Amino acid sequence: MSAETFQKVDEMKAAIEAEQPANLDELEQFRIKYLGSKNIIKGLFGEIRNIPNEQKKEYGQRVNAVKEAAETKYAALKNELETQAEEAAAQDMDLTAPGEPLDLGSRHPIAVTMNRIIRIFERIGFIVADDREIEDDWHNFTAMNTPEDHPARDMQDTFYLQGSMEMLLRTHTSSVQARVMKNAQPPIRIIAPGRVYRNETVSARSHCQFHQVEGLYVDEGVSFADLKQTLLYFAREMFGPDAKIRLRPSYFPFTEPSAEMDVYLGTETEKDYRLTKGTGWLEILGCGMVDPAVLDNCGIDSNKYTGFAFGMGIERQALRLYDIGDIRLFFENDVRFLKQFASTI
Repeated sequence: MSAETFQKVDEMKAAIEAEQPANLDELEQFRIKYLGSKNIIKGLFGEIRNIPNEQKKEYGQRVNAVKEAAETKYAALKNELETQAEEAAAQDMDLTAPGEPLDLGSRHPIAVTMNRIIRIFERIGFIVADDREIEDDWHNFTAMNTPEDHPARDMQDTFYLQGSMEMLLRTHTSSVQARVMKNAQPPIRIIAPGRVYRNETVSARSHCQFHQVEGLYVDEGVSFADLKQTLLYFAREMFGPDAKIRLRPSYFPFTEPSAEMDVYLGTETEKDYRLTKGTGWLEILGCGMVDPAVLDNCGIDSNKYTGFAFGMGIERQALRLYDIGDIRLFFENDVRFLKQFASTI
């Protein structure tokens, strides 16, 4: 019995050596037959229980040699046949055929709009300041003249961190202004772009996350006239050299006096009529003179220095700039939407 079993091993080794797969499909059949999960060599290993003890070692070595022969032949043929296939494909290749189209990457419309705003203010001496999005209550609210019992806190629904009423997702980038003023003395001239968060219902016109660019200028003798001229410069760079603006009284806890700025779009087109609700004017930002209490909170002498601040939503600018009707499109990462901006720089 053992002699017949040894003969089967020798016959299988000879069969492996005689196999000559001519292409990759035949080679795959060879692999399945001799090296697959249900290969026929496993049957030889199973026969070892019928081999006398004194011959088990020799038998095991012979069966292992059969398996190694199959593995060696498969590896050599695989390399050879793959090379042949690649050479045949290269010969059949039409070098005059057009190449596969490559999709171009693009900047997100929010990033494009933000960078455009940043460049406008950089040209008149503002530098970019950046800081954390997870902020403490003092820098986000108290430093901005909004103490715990201040009614203005009801103006912003806040995301607090779980288990803490002191740490939160910043509701505006004014917290960056507070940190800059705490660590530097005037003159200060910065813009603070970034993402902010408010617990608002997501709709076509609002979202729980959005972007702002806030500006701050603090120095001796800064006046409301400086603020107005700065914003007029911005409007004409952003909306065209003939842009008109108007400032309307408003209220913000960190500025006094405070104002909202509108830019005149007119009512000649249906789109502008709809955007401005028939008035021709579109609100684009809030602004005002920095409240002396804010300067004092941050360690700046309000008797010596004055300043102005402004803030605008990037999404609102981008919606108008690209004539987009739904703010949610900015956050859905739909390639069909983003492809429209592939040529935007």
